[in-house]
Amino acid sequence: MQNKFAWISTPDEVWEDKKEMITTALESGIDHVLDLDDIENIRKLGNVKIIANSDDADIYLVGINGEGDGVVELNDDFTDSIDIANAKKAKSEGKQVCAYIKITDKAHEQLAVKLGPIVDYIILVGTDWTIIPLENIIADLQKEDVQIIAAVRDVEGARVALETLEHGTDGVIFEANDFNQTKKIAQEVIEASQLKYDLKIATVTNVKPLGSGDRVCVDTTDMMKPGEGMLIGSYSKSMFLVHSESLESEYVASRPFRVNAGPVQAYVMVPGNKTRYLAELVAGDEVLIVNTEGETRTAYVGRSKIERRPLILIEAEYEGKTIRTLLQNAETIRIVDANDEPLSVADVKPGDKVKVYIESNARHFGIAIDETIIEQ
Repeated sequence: MQNKFAWISTPDEVWEDKKEMITTALESGIDHVLDLDDIENIRKLGNVKIIANSDDADIYLVGINGEGDGVVELNDDFTDSIDIANAKKAKSEGKQVCAYIKITDKAHEQLAVKLGPIVDYIILVGTDWTIIPLENIIADLQKEDVQIIAAVRDVEGARVALETLEHGTDGVIFEANDFNQTKKIAQEVIEASQLKYDLKIATVTNVKPLGSGDRVCVDTTDMMKPGEGMLIGSYSKSMFLVHSESLESEYVASRPFRVNAGPVQAYVMVPGNKTRYLAELVAGDEVLIVNTEGETRTAYVGRSKIERRPLILIEAEYEGKTIRTLLQNAETIRIVDANDEPLSVADVKPGDKVKVYIESNARHFGIAIDETIIEQ
């Protein structure tokens, strides 16, 4: 699943009021702003992408005139050829391009489909909105490299757009005129981006202390709760749920931002149902935090710390498949048992039931593919 996103369009307010709305959006994780008047001022607020019908914009907008009461309106006298020609010209100049289309009839729907292969983004605005045009456009453009954005008014509209035809739109755009609604829609987008992994119960078959190796601690910018950790394993298609260091211990203080993840060659699940080698992770990279129900959220790596430590091998079996992982051999390192309780590697023994994730597809460069790859 691709991460969903939200953009805002600016309200028709004086700059100081508009500034507060944009700042709230930025604080909520929304960093794309559609505005036709205040590009220079907006850039001073932070690292933000501006969508406008101006050469100064980060994403060039076609299909609007920028007139009216502050709400961006479709140019009523447009023709298919004008919009398509403008989009092609902007693309030929190396710009990212967004088309803005108000869907009032079948002709507008067809225009959206024509522009799909040309532009990078399409904003769809419904006047007498029904879900059918949105479904049709998503279906027609599903194989094109274009991101579809629905204009919405509230949280419920965002939820419907993001779930349409199971895949939903790639993003939503709304006028930022209410602080609470901006925060709620931003949270709705975060939740719509979350994958849920179907965790299985495997039986531990072997536990073997090893010598030392280079192991990785992943320190994130998020605080994890008990029951949260990361999916990690020696095989890219079978992983253990390794618990965070969010628990108190008589040996060391809790570090709820950390997962003591395993040796450098191990895989870790990251957003987009992809994997990375632990050794590859650096500050700023994205990783998935996973809880005992398989629910996920995205976090950023604040630091990846590699140190020489003694290791332990844990093997388990699920429906005839053997899976393995190596972890640091220390009491504070934990996996998760069948009762959703943290289980220290110091206490793991054959016969214990633990939570794992099993991928049916093989992986190539971290991406799941339909191919036979043997990992042992």
